[in-house]
Amino acid sequence: MNAEPLPTGPLPTEPARVSTEPARAEPVRFDTKIAVLLREDLEPWQRLNVTAFLVSGIGPSVPEVIGEPYEDADGTGYLPMFRQPVLVFQGTKETLTAAHTRTLSRALPRALFTSDLFTTGNDRDNRAAVRAVPTAELDLVGLAVYGPRNAVDKVLKGARMHP
Repeated sequence: MNAEPLPTGPLPTEPARVSTEPARAEPVRFDTKIAVLLREDLEPWQRLNVTAFLVSGIGPSVPEVIGEPYEDADGTGYLPMFRQPVLVFQGTKETLTAAHTRTLSRALPRALFTSDLFTTGNDRDNRAAVRAVPTAELDLVGLAVYGPRNAVDKVLKGARMHP
């Protein structure tokens, strides 16, 4: 009878584990960026409200940023979301004004939120409030921008990550 030779060296102390997790692909790196810039003097509820409104404008206008719908293990479906992170920054009123100017000069997709929108209660009045003010006089409290990473980084010059 031919016996297999015994292994040499230390014996394993635990049985080998077989992973039930699917093989993970390399992380996806995006050459684009979604960023929100908030004025630093906003109240916490305003920061959340403005961020939600601003990012809602990016998806419909730039459909390639939307991923596939989600589904849990029971097959319950959920809405698709952005396929990449949204980075949130803050800055002074002057930083926001400069970022807005740079966004316009680069013709990047953008959404804005002005202080007037805190006093309106519906979409029609929101649009009318923005339409009533010339570009250079907008009292910006938030700006969302999408584009190539380096262009968005240049737009956000002077801003810092939101804490």
